[in-house]
Amino acid sequence: MAYNVVPLNELVSQFERLPGIGHKTAQRLAFHILSQPPERAEKFADALRNARQKVHYCSCCQSLTDQELCPICSDAARDRTTICVVEDPRDVFAIERTREYHGLYHVLHGAISPLDGIGPDQLRIKELMARLASGEVKELIMAMNPTVEGEATSSYLARLIKPMNLKVTRLAYGIPVGGDLEYADEVTLSRALEGRSEI
Repeated sequence: MAYNVVPLNELVSQFERLPGIGHKTAQRLAFHILSQPPERAEKFADALRNARQKVHYCSCCQSLTDQELCPICSDAARDRTTICVVEDPRDVFAIERTREYHGLYHVLHGAISPLDGIGPDQLRIKELMARLASGEVKELIMAMNPTVEGEATSSYLARLIKPMNLKVTRLAYGIPVGGDLEYADEVTLSRALEGRSEI
């Protein structure tokens, strides 16, 4: 007879559903939770429940927030003439860590991918177009991932926005700091040459 503890197996199964978590890691997490004092496990469960109930999309930029507007959209000091378009809310957090960008964001929640059945209608493009209609925005920065889907999404948006006479730019791609040229692929090297700047 196999050793079977149903509630433990259910907990492991739920952890396995998380991205990047295999069976052994899920088991380790489940055992860790069960080894904690009850109040810590309750705090963990409460934090999960609380985040799921209170966090939603910002009514303006579509990023994550627990208010009507996210802290970036509600910050009057941000440059409202520039919008950085990203695929995922995690990208907002990544760019904010640089402390270099002071404009607004717009989160598409994905990229155009016909193979996955994701077209423009599944993304938050209508919301972006509504924001651009105000005439306040002067530049749109495409900060898509350097993938085929990211490139397709950037190109689609650039064509859609062209009649509005907005400046459309994209992040420079190239060799990462600390990287070796010999290990870079051809696409990365060609992008690095295209995006070169004067020193």
